[in-house]
Amino acid sequence: MTGLTYDYIIVGAGSAGCVLANRLSENPDKRVLLLETGGSDNNIFIKMPTALSIPMNSDKYAWQFHTESEPYLDNRKMHCPRGKVLGGSSSINGMVYVRGHAKDFDEWQEHGAQGWDYQSCLPYFQKAESFYLGKDDYRGDSGPLGVNNGNEMANPLYKAFIEAGQQAGYAATDDYNAAQQEGFGPMHMTVKDGVRSSASREYLDPVKSRKNLTIVTGALAEKVLLEGKQAVGLVYSVNGKKQSAKASKEVILSAGSIGSPHLLQLSGIGDSETLKAAGVDVKHHLPGVGQNLQDHLEFYFQYKCKQPITLNGKLGLISKGLIGARWLFTRKGLGASNHFESCAFIRSKPGVQWPDIQYHFLPAAMRYDGRSAFAGHGFQVHVGHNKPKSRGAVTIQSADPAVAPKIQFNYLQHQDDIEGFRACVRLTREIIEQSAFDAYRDDEIQPGKHIQTDEEIDAFVRQATESAYHPSCSCKMGEDAMAVVNSNTQVHGIAGLRVVDSSIFPTVPNGNLNAPTIMVAEKAADIILGKPALSQARVGVAIPGEWQTVQRSSTI
Repeated sequence: MTGLTYDYIIVGAGSAGCVLANRLSENPDKRVLLLETGGSDNNIFIKMPTALSIPMNSDKYAWQFHTESEPYLDNRKMHCPRGKVLGGSSSINGMVYVRGHAKDFDEWQEHGAQGWDYQSCLPYFQKAESFYLGKDDYRGDSGPLGVNNGNEMANPLYKAFIEAGQQAGYAATDDYNAAQQEGFGPMHMTVKDGVRSSASREYLDPVKSRKNLTIVTGALAEKVLLEGKQAVGLVYSVNGKKQSAKASKEVILSAGSIGSPHLLQLSGIGDSETLKAAGVDVKHHLPGVGQNLQDHLEFYFQYKCKQPITLNGKLGLISKGLIGARWLFTRKGLGASNHFESCAFIRSKPGVQWPDIQYHFLPAAMRYDGRSAFAGHGFQVHVGHNKPKSRGAVTIQSADPAVAPKIQFNYLQHQDDIEGFRACVRLTREIIEQSAFDAYRDDEIQPGKHIQTDEEIDAFVRQATESAYHPSCSCKMGEDAMAVVNSNTQVHGIAGLRVVDSSIFPTVPNGNLNAPTIMVAEKAADIILGKPALSQARVGVAIPGEWQTVQRSSTI
């Protein structure tokens, strides 16, 4: 090894890696190397919130992964983009800020992640954010990450969705990231001063000039260097030229739920039979690497709109130009929002302990690539069953680091997930048919009124669902035989090696993943530095005891 020596080597400048680079380099005596395969995030389409679909679908800014044929989705191959740019997926995502339900983190602790219950995680959510309405027992106001509500639900359809939910018998919630997630209310986004508030912009940009922080872009990590059961460095390549670096303290993988298990496997850490089949020398048998993979599915419930007030009227070149010009000069207007400004979390059936269905409301009917779903005006609500029981895997296929791993989610493998999506169809239709939408609601476009029976709904879901782009849990935290890291984020059986990103979640939270990923990195940084865990007075969490709904038919 001829490379330089650092205290910490961090692989991946994404949502977790940027946080770690900032926090671990605060001490000028600690040398930190941050490696990222992608390049600069200094691009107007990354910065402008409304342009979110462009970087996500760009080869330059995202790994354009696809799954294997998914057997329970009519053998469709699903798109699985992951950030390949400074900021990682926080630079290409939809900017939706959802922490998850309090019981999600209590569930982590029940799965063996000691010290990761809700009360222990909450101070790190607060540390990370600067909430536009200010600080309280649940929210922070001085963290790096900007969180707001876009244009304050100026379009009347946002409020109609919230009102319809209440008319259907559900609760309202002023802040789903605070005391009560369950219910209908405003949605929050990681946008600050009209610009995407990515991990790169908020955590990395302010500290790039630190002399003890080295950032290398265009770097493809190839394997962790091991001496016995000790991680001592990393081999990577830049423009095809192989390089290496030593780590006197630790190597930290923050390459995400696809990249981190793949890199462990490339390094000879994983299930021994899987590694041998891929031509990789086995260094450490750890069967859980790549297993337990989870994701959220969703589909778009779409309606035509009676009034010409939707974003479908803003998709022409002139309208887009005017929106872009206003944003360029003022950082305001439609360009400053991701347009998901109201939302809901409800339960799919009686007996479910906490909400397992999530809604993102959009005053437009369009696809994720930004194209219109049909001619004329429309609106849609993205809906998905958020606590899946189906499990998949990330599996190495070759010892060549340039060969993508096999990705298989096994979506809808479990019968409970199928039934959850049946509830998504029936409950959503009931909500949109409330009187709050009478002035706006026209024909149901998707799924369509003809979709009624279990069999019809199941067939529709198999064809219409898309990934919500929340891959997670593939290097889970815990102490059981399939756990990959312990509660201190250290890889079981290998000294000097950690994984810190969404792959270490034991179970996928009830919401989008950027907020909990950043929280995990904030908490892990304190663990790595040996700092005492942040704490605060314990706070209450509202979990309504009743399944609050109007009278339902026996088919629900």
